[in-house]
Amino acid sequence: MIRRLMIKRVVKDEKLQELKRMLNAAQNIVITCHVSPDGDAIGSSLGFMHLLRKWGKNARVVTPDMLPPSLTFLPGTKDIVVFTRQELMAKHLIDNADLIICLDFNALYRIDRLAPVIADSCAKKVMIDHHLDPEGFADLQISHPEMSSTCELLFHVIYFMGMKRLISQWSAMCIYTGMMTDTGNFTYNSNNPDLYIIIAELLRRGIDKDNIYNVAINTFSEERIRLMGYALSEKMELFPESGGALIVLNHDELVKYRYQRGDTESLVNRPLSIPGINWSFFLRDDVEYIKVSARSTGDFAVNGYCEQYFGGGGHKNAAGGEYRGSLEEAKQLVYNIAESLKQQNDTKQENN
Repeated sequence: MIRRLMIKRVVKDEKLQELKRMLNAAQNIVITCHVSPDGDAIGSSLGFMHLLRKWGKNARVVTPDMLPPSLTFLPGTKDIVVFTRQELMAKHLIDNADLIICLDFNALYRIDRLAPVIADSCAKKVMIDHHLDPEGFADLQISHPEMSSTCELLFHVIYFMGMKRLISQWSAMCIYTGMMTDTGNFTYNSNNPDLYIIIAELLRRGIDKDNIYNVAINTFSEERIRLMGYALSEKMELFPESGGALIVLNHDELVKYRYQRGDTESLVNRPLSIPGINWSFFLRDDVEYIKVSARSTGDFAVNGYCEQYFGGGGHKNAAGGEYRGSLEEAKQLVYNIAESLKQQNDTKQENN
C-alpha cells in the first residue's frame, strides 16, 4: 500500500510532467548550483544526483567553485567537479550533457565564470529555485520563493512526480542538510507544517539528524572559533535606536584568522540574540566584491534592503547580496539604513 503524504501540492502538474519527460529523455545529466555553495545548494545538488543515479541516469554535479569544509561529510562530495579546479573536465561534462539542472540560483551571474559555459550549452536547461525574481534563462523554470529552501522545493518536485521511492538514505541526508542549514536549524522561514511532514519522511530513510546538525553546524575549527570571537568582541556595532547590528570583516582580518569558506556561517545571526536587536547585517571583504548577509526577526523584512542596496534579495528574515564597491561604501549604506530607521522610530514616538 502506497502511503500518501498530506502536503500541499505547490508545483503545477504541467511543469512536473514536462520535467519528468525531460528526465526520461536524458541520460547524461549535469547538476549545478550557485557560486560559494552553501548547504542548500550542495544538499539539493547531491540529493538529486543520488536519486537520478538510482534511476539509472549518468548524473554529475559541477560547482562553480569549492564547497566549504563543513559540508564535505555529505555523501558524493568527492565526485563533485569544481570548475575553478577542473575546468576541462567540467566543460567536457557540460558539452556532453543532454540536460542541465540548475539548483538554488535564479540568474546566470550567480554561477560566476561557469555562466558562459552553461549559457552556450545546447542541452536543455531546468531551473529549480526558491529565490525571488528569476531571470528566465532556463527552458523549464520551477520557481517558488515561498519555499524555505530549494531542498524543500526539490522534495515537492520528487514526491509529486511519483519518484519518492527513489529517495535513498544518501538522498535524504543531503536534502535534509539543505533544509536545515537554510532555515538556521529551523529557526526562521520554517513555520509551514508541511516542512515537518517532509522531515518525518526523510527520517524514515534512516538519517541521523542530530549527527548532521553536529557536523554541519556545531563543529568548528580553532581558527573559526577565534574568528567568531574576534568578530563579536571587536567588530560588532549596535544601533539600539533602530534595533540593528552590523559586523564587518576586512580581507586582512580574514587572512589573520586563516579564514576558510564557511567559517563565518551563522555569524550574522548572533546579534539577534540581544534583546532589542531585530535586524543584523554582516559584510565580508571577498576582494572581488563585498559579500552581504542579512537576518531579522518577526515582521522586520531585510530582503528589500538587500535588493535595493546590494543587488540581492531573499526571504523576509534571511537575505543577502553582493556589493561591487569598497567596504567603506558598503558600511555607509548600512549606516544609512540604521539612520533612516531611527528617524522613522522617532517620528512614530512623536506621533504617539
